[in-house]
Amino acid sequence: MDGLTTPQERGRGWYLALMAPNIKGPPYAWLDPSRLYCNQQALQDCVQDLIRPFQNDTIDLVAGIDAMGFVLGAAIAHHLGKGFLTLRKEGHLCVATRSTVYSDYTGRQKVLEMRDDMVRTGLRVLVVDQWVETGGTMEAAVTLIEQEGGTVAGIAAICIEDTAGGRQIKEKYKCSTCVPDFLQPQFNNKYLESFKAFGTQCNKPK
Repeated sequence: MDGLTTPQERGRGWYLALMAPNIKGPPYAWLDPSRLYCNQQALQDCVQDLIRPFQNDTIDLVAGIDAMGFVLGAAIAHHLGKGFLTLRKEGHLCVATRSTVYSDYTGRQKVLEMRDDMVRTGLRVLVVDQWVETGGTMEAAVTLIEQEGGTVAGIAAICIEDTAGGRQIKEKYKCSTCVPDFLQPQFNNKYLESFKAFGTQCNKPK
């Protein structure tokens, strides 16, 4: 599918077919969701789908996880008329911070940081990331917010994979994703039928 073309009929999650497969293999992620951001209508529909479950909820602040969570997080914050808090990888904030150690989908140990002057007791925060695979990064974000007394109003991501960490997050928090139920098995298997349209050799799991 042409990345800039919008189909006449737009079913739920139509824009997921815009995401490109991994053609480089490890250590890259199995797909590139950011291709859909280039399509104006796709980005708008993606944001609308993610915020729909929270339309009637109280949200004081939106937080996005470094780095791709900044794209959707900022877009959601703008749409809701709320402020946007960046949760950064270690070493990028020149102010006082809180930090926590976590392991991401690569299995490597990392540190996530949050400025210490924004989240306070009772503040309701919507946490946004592009993707939740093992759940380690999202758990770190939640820890930072809750340690400061904030309340996680919800979690939004294009996809939350059916992993132990992903299931735990869904059990504990109100979550929003863009993936219809009938497509979830393809995401769990890390291969989308829409990849065939790209006509390239992708890193298909065996």
